[in-house]
Amino acid sequence: MKVADAMTPRDDLVVVELPGTRDDVLEYIQEYGFSSVPVVKGTGEGEVYRGLVSRDDLIEQPNEDQLAILMRDVPTVGADADIREAADLMVTEDARRVPVVDGDELVGILTVTDVVRAIARGEVDGETPVGDLATTAVNATYVDAPLPVAEREISLSAVPYAVALDDDADMAGILTEVDVLEVARVVEGEEGTGESVANQDDDWAWEGIKATGNRYLPTRNVEIPAGPVGEFMTADVVTVSKRRTAKETAQEMISTDIEQIPLVSGGELVGVVRDVNLLEGI
Repeated sequence: MKVADAMTPRDDLVVVELPGTRDDVLEYIQEYGFSSVPVVKGTGEGEVYRGLVSRDDLIEQPNEDQLAILMRDVPTVGADADIREAADLMVTEDARRVPVVDGDELVGILTVTDVVRAIARGEVDGETPVGDLATTAVNATYVDAPLPVAEREISLSAVPYAVALDDDADMAGILTEVDVLEVARVVEGEEGTGESVANQDDDWAWEGIKATGNRYLPTRNVEIPAGPVGEFMTADVVTVSKRRTAKETAQEMISTDIEQIPLVSGGELVGVVRDVNLLEGI
């Protein structure tokens, strides 16, 4: 299967054009929910692909306005490349999306979800048992932890989820970045970290969390509800067993619109299957 058969073509992409500003990117990220936007430059002979600007780029450089400085180079792939080659590139480069180019021309974008969709449809090999692909390193939080603390745990772990454990250390639900973003309010240009950091008298007033928050969110005020994780997590968790195939798991991910599924054995949590793990099996 070729990359061209799975990618989102250029005609269906939203792009920003040089010269431009962070507001151009913010408009599309807020309106469409994109996590990144390709950057192009118009020439007398058409447009030329220049790079990518992500939501993380905007967060990491809150005082930078120029699109040319905010954008960055990312790995690219050709439309005629085998999708397995592109999947390997995503895994090795830790990239959830790769621009598809023909010379200097942007012809599409291939995402991890595009590859997972191809696995679900049986267009590429998906017979590997997910027990061979899952990671046993599981990010977790406490079901009664304040949401701001769980958000810090997710950010510092560099994975987009946390399994919520109850008083008996059993899985009670799962909290994702999407769950946090749905209730978070971000205000740029303010010095403090606002409601995302505990007060000195709070039970969860961790000095390390407060210090990390001040470094991680310069000139940004992130207001996150202080309620417990249990109020915002998904309690009805989809799970898979070790013998389920990558294809079956991909179908579950696509049909339920999720990016990670806890792996269970004998009713016990033993790992997590992320969508990127499925790419390693094709």
